[in-house]
Amino acid sequence: MPAGGISVIIPVLDEEQRIGRRLEELGATPGIREVIVVDGGSADRTLEIVRGFPGIRVTTGPRGRGSQLNAGARLASGDVLLFLHADVSLPADAAAWVGGTLAEPGVVAGAFRTWTVPDEGRSWLAPFLHVADVRSRVARLPYGDQAVFVRREAFLRVGGFPDQPLMEDVELARRLRRVGRIRTVPAVVRVSGRRFIARPLSSVVLLRLVPLLYRMGVPPRVLARLYGGPR
Repeated sequence: MPAGGISVIIPVLDEEQRIGRRLEELGATPGIREVIVVDGGSADRTLEIVRGFPGIRVTTGPRGRGSQLNAGARLASGDVLLFLHADVSLPADAAAWVGGTLAEPGVVAGAFRTWTVPDEGRSWLAPFLHVADVRSRVARLPYGDQAVFVRREAFLRVGGFPDQPLMEDVELARRLRRVGRIRTVPAVVRVSGRRFIARPLSSVVLLRLVPLLYRMGVPPRVLARLYGGPR
C-alpha cells in the first residue's frame, strides 16, 4: 500500500436511505485513511446523517458525479483515491486488493468486478440483475460503479474527471490508459439494483445503447437527456 493510504470519496444526492450503512461499512474496513462525502445539493437528511459520523470529511460541490468527485479529490490527503458510489459496498479486504494491484509495475489505476443485488429482500428480477455484471468482467474501461481507484499523482496528471454530465467515468479511464495500465481485480463490490428494478426494460436498453452512442461521438449532454437525470 502506498505510504499515504487510501482516501475514499463518495458523491451523494438524496441518499439518506443508504449513506449511513455505507459509512458504517467503511468504518469497519481496515486500511482506509479517510472518507470524504461530497454533497450535490441534497434535500433530504443525507448531510444530517453524514455529520453524525465522527471523522468523516464533508464538502459540497455542483451537482454531477464528475464535479463532485473532483471536489473531493482536491481535499484528499491519501496517495490513492477510491471513488465509491453511495449504493456500492466494498469487500472487507478492499485495501489489500488496492495495495496489491497498484504495486504491480506500470499499473496506475484499478477497479473491482460488480455483483448487482436487490436493495432489500427478494425480487423476481434478481437473476436478471447480473446482466450488468458481465460488463465489469469483460470491459477494458471500468465504470464508476466498479469502485475505481487510482494513484493520486496519475489522477492529477490527466486532469481528473471531465466536466460532462454522463460517461465521465469512462472518459477518466481513457485518459488514465494513456499514462499507465488499469487492472480489474477478481474481487467484487456489491451494487444496488435499485435503478434496474425500478425501470427494468429501459435499464437494459440504456445499458447497451448509451456506451455505444458515446463511442460513436454523441455528446454527453445529449446522452444525459436520454438517460434521464443521471447523478
